[in-house]
Amino acid sequence: MDLKFISTILCFVLLHSSKTFGDNFTNRSDLETYIVHLEFPDQLFSISKDLLLWHQSFLPTNSNHSSRILYSYRHVFNGFAAMLSSDEVTEMEKKPGFVSARPEQLFQLHSTHSPSFLGLHQNVGLWNASNSGKGVIIGILDCGIDPQHPSFNDNGMPNPPLKWKGKCEFNVTTYCNKKLIGARNFVQSDRFPTDNYGHGTHTSSTAAGNFVDGANFYGNANGTAVGIAPRAHVAMYKVCDAFYCLEYKILAGLDAAIEDGVDVISISIGFGHFRSPLYDDNIAIGTYSAMEKGIFVSCSAGNGGPRSGTVENGAPWILTVGASTTDRKISAVAVLGNGAEYEGESGFQPTNFSRKLLPLVNGTNCELFNTSDVKGKIVLCDSSSVLSRKDIGRIVKKTGGAGMILMNEKYAGSTTFSEYDAIPTTQISYNDGQEITNYMKSTSTPVATITFKGTKIGDKHAPTVAYFSSRGPCMQSQGILKPDIIGPGVNILAAWPISIGGETTSLTFNILSGTSMSCPLLAGVAALLKSAHPDWSPAAIKSAIMTTADIINLGNDPIQDETLEPADLLTIGSGHVNPSRANDPGLIYDIQPEDYIPYLCGLNYTNDQVSAIVRKKVHCTSSIPQSELNYPSFSIPTESSPQTYTRTVTNVGEASSSYIVKVFGLKGIEVTVQPKILKFTALNQKTSYNLTVKSLDVTGHSQGYIIWSSDRHSVRSPIKVFPQNSVI
Repeated sequence: MDLKFISTILCFVLLHSSKTFGDNFTNRSDLETYIVHLEFPDQLFSISKDLLLWHQSFLPTNSNHSSRILYSYRHVFNGFAAMLSSDEVTEMEKKPGFVSARPEQLFQLHSTHSPSFLGLHQNVGLWNASNSGKGVIIGILDCGIDPQHPSFNDNGMPNPPLKWKGKCEFNVTTYCNKKLIGARNFVQSDRFPTDNYGHGTHTSSTAAGNFVDGANFYGNANGTAVGIAPRAHVAMYKVCDAFYCLEYKILAGLDAAIEDGVDVISISIGFGHFRSPLYDDNIAIGTYSAMEKGIFVSCSAGNGGPRSGTVENGAPWILTVGASTTDRKISAVAVLGNGAEYEGESGFQPTNFSRKLLPLVNGTNCELFNTSDVKGKIVLCDSSSVLSRKDIGRIVKKTGGAGMILMNEKYAGSTTFSEYDAIPTTQISYNDGQEITNYMKSTSTPVATITFKGTKIGDKHAPTVAYFSSRGPCMQSQGILKPDIIGPGVNILAAWPISIGGETTSLTFNILSGTSMSCPLLAGVAALLKSAHPDWSPAAIKSAIMTTADIINLGNDPIQDETLEPADLLTIGSGHVNPSRANDPGLIYDIQPEDYIPYLCGLNYTNDQVSAIVRKKVHCTSSIPQSELNYPSFSIPTESSPQTYTRTVTNVGEASSSYIVKVFGLKGIEVTVQPKILKFTALNQKTSYNLTVKSLDVTGHSQGYIIWSSDRHSVRSPIKVFPQNSVI
């Protein structure tokens, strides 16, 4: 028996576990997927139709047989998968030919890696507790979607929630289904919300794509593609045309998403206005309205790194997401004549590239050189050219080069990409590029080759912050530590609307990098938490994500930035997302919409400016310092005198529990916490503590953590202390 065929059947069965039907006499909530085994009948059925009819005879007579049976088996065993109630199974057991029936189990799939890297696995942990995001609607503001992509099939999807009021503006009614429940075009109202660029299809499938077997990138990164919340519904709001997004169209899409009834919004869009005050930031204003209605908002931090003070979308009611690597590489190794090897990446993995050492020449930016200089040689190129990587490769190829080693500029550090190159290539880090340059200077006959090793899992440096991931401080409000979180955003394989291989292949998946990729991934995590904890507010979900984040990499070292040095808090925020731990955070820092008003007043905004943000008349009779907002992290300006800040936590762990405080780091800062023990006797009980800091050097920066620990939970908040009048 073909194992792939069996696997396909099993996947088909498990993905229907929450499908519901309108039978007259059975409550839809009572139905679940059962696998039913039957005896082989005395009569061998020659056609599938006869076998299906016999299988249907086991169903209740008052049911819709065609919708109840999910699959009828004839090869792996005789039986079927169907939506049944326990009472119906009891009745079925009395019929001749019945063998057994049990609720379906969830089987482990081999994902195209981001979910697996984040610890998301079927039948255990957060995917099990949240039913993979069942019942949650994710609204994506982007450049459209390919409704026919298999990532948006609705196998196993329940009906949309009754609250859903959205529209499907495709001209083919089947383009929208139980997975893609809505799609609207705010770019061209007379056209369909089709994705002509790819970005929207990619982000949508990253957040909530359904299971698709056989996904790969030119034969690399093989596996089953799946989004972070595969049972969540997707609604696309096309507000961008390729790279361009007009502000009013973004706001129109955001307005519609709120009206339609989404639960989570993903916005991988930025304006570069990271110094605009919040009252002049329409994304901040629009997302405040969303948060006020209980909608969680995830936004990309921007791709302005590694420069400081470039983080965008920094309003405190937004989850601001930076980008990091995973432990997967599509490996291409530069091998030198002295035996040194330097691992880089390339999505082009030729199988017939010569292992013979070839002459190695330095082409600098490789924009222009003579054929005689490079023919038959490996060419070392830097990344200073204004041309794309593929265009540089085409030039090297056209002039007869055998291969290319592309070395990063210093600012890019160790961040490399698995692009599909025009010529055998490896992209290497800046430091490795310097080593190769030094080798070339040490000999009159430098030689090299490239060894292609395919997909490798287990990079101990992962996660590493990507060089492009925007950094804090948040210039809109330095009293709020941003970014909030980092998540996978480098070399992310996800759905693509067209074949990237032209006529020679049917590859409908592509690899992209950017905070645009990490943003929908965190939206998917929020959807899982919303499904598992429907009573949690957006701030509670955000707190759970932040206080349970990882700060240690797979090599058991502090998470590093692109220089492979420990990343600071303005780079990683609270750390790298850990979805499974976020599902059980122990304590949360909750914030109600009205709590933001004294914070906004504390920014010295006028009454009218605050009123513009919160959409109601406000008189700033009271205000708080920025750092006093009940945020899950601390960003504190230094003062000559001690400063005290209050936080209130809510117990969502064990009813009877105690938490003991510890403070780490914060060199040059005296820290006092009162009380030192938090005691709880009930769930949802609240209590407060005071954090007092005294700077021994008011001109210096310092960072560390406050951790509240119980027998089962560890609740960590980063603390950044910075000079009062520091300017980026």
